[in-house]
Amino acid sequence: MTAPLARRLVLLGIAGLVAPTSVAQTPAKTPAITVFMQAASNDGKQADRALAEIGATWRTGYVPIVIDLARFILPPREGAAGAPAGTIDLTGIAALGDPDERRSGVLDLSTPVPGRRVHPARARLIRFLEEQTGQRFGDDLGRWREWMWAQPYDPHPDYMAFKAALYSRVDPRMGRFFTGTARIRLDEIDWGGVGVNGIPPLTAPKTVSAANADWLKDSHVVFGIVVNGEARAYPKRILAWHEMAHDRLGGVDLTIVYCTLCGTVIPYESVVGGTRRTFGTSGLLYRSNKLMFDAESMSLWSTLDGAPVVGALAGSPLRLVARPVVTTTWGEWRRANPKTTVLSIDTGHNRDYSEGAAYREYFATDRLMFRVPVLDKRLKNKDEVLGLILPAEGGGRQPVAFSVAFLQRRPVHHAQFGQWSLVVLTSPKGANRVYDAGPHRFTAWQGETAVKDTGGRLWDVGEDALVLRGPSPERLRRHTAFRAFWFGWYAQFQDTELIK
Repeated sequence: MTAPLARRLVLLGIAGLVAPTSVAQTPAKTPAITVFMQAASNDGKQADRALAEIGATWRTGYVPIVIDLARFILPPREGAAGAPAGTIDLTGIAALGDPDERRSGVLDLSTPVPGRRVHPARARLIRFLEEQTGQRFGDDLGRWREWMWAQPYDPHPDYMAFKAALYSRVDPRMGRFFTGTARIRLDEIDWGGVGVNGIPPLTAPKTVSAANADWLKDSHVVFGIVVNGEARAYPKRILAWHEMAHDRLGGVDLTIVYCTLCGTVIPYESVVGGTRRTFGTSGLLYRSNKLMFDAESMSLWSTLDGAPVVGALAGSPLRLVARPVVTTTWGEWRRANPKTTVLSIDTGHNRDYSEGAAYREYFATDRLMFRVPVLDKRLKNKDEVLGLILPAEGGGRQPVAFSVAFLQRRPVHHAQFGQWSLVVLTSPKGANRVYDAGPHRFTAWQGETAVKDTGGRLWDVGEDALVLRGPSPERLRRHTAFRAFWFGWYAQFQDTELIK
């Protein structure tokens, strides 16, 4: 590590957490990241000197740093002593993670709260942004971000190190995420309001038989998974409080990830590239999508795509294998899988596990808690879609999304995408499953667990395949597909084909 870099990192309090090559790559006239930190100082003279230095070589690539700084300069608390000069005032940082503030109805955490005082250091940064860019968004960081994301991405050479410095002040472990390679725009990574594993994952959770789950009503929502013939239900009322479960089902280690903000539950195999990885909740988001991390490399992973996006593994071809999951009711799942087990309500955590308690206000409106670069108005933000990724010719991938409302009106729906002939079956209770159709055409459901083809033959609707009844059963494999809110799916896959 070079001496100048060491001095900078000591000032930032993150020595050893960033790549030692970052400063060497910084052009001579580019302000050091310590100068940006000084620009957020409570000492107005020091801040003005720093801003003058930044302005002398201004370029749009500095905007993400200024916005990130402003994000964490919160209003001073009544009676609280100010932060020392030359530091970011994080005295109010806990308020953003306070459930009471989220229940206030102000869902977008980057939008100004009426009546809340603006910290003088934050106001100074906003004025500087307006002077340098000509934009007039005031203290609305959400609008600043939308404008920033519409610009070409040309960040400060030390932006990765800056992110490490800033987020280390939220949780020292977060600094370790910002090293190595990034496959996504770092200015689209935002803090979700909690520390690392601040939303505690369930590890080897207790389970009970269906007969002993008398606390579950037939109408309650569950996420159903079957692996190698072993069935298990994960009630939404439990998983929404933890957003991740480490479990073993059918002899396979699974990481079941629930991004409550974008409405997705995906069971991933925990072993990838021959290595069993232990995943956790980073406390960070990308386009309102939960970023998880693996403890072995401290790389950040996209939960929707199952790939590492920042860190040591981000340049690798690794991608997690997803298993099929179905969103249904406990009654329908139990009748189709009478030997199923289900998560016990005895999790070891003190939560209100009643149906619909978690994220009640968020699920009840179409508003977002965090901004995304682009929205598609063909559906409402939180309209549900059934999404899947199909292999495309030439080695690419084709994202496809079906409106869940569209599928509910068409319990048996055939679709053709290139070489893929598919049938989407939607049960009487609204559970969606996608299968290869091959040359067959299906016409109608027969009860809750079978469908009929044009020849009058019955096929059992299984969790891994459609199976023709009779002495020579034919199998049509099931595709991995999962529910998502439209805004969350589209933010990740803007080239998706929508069927509505």
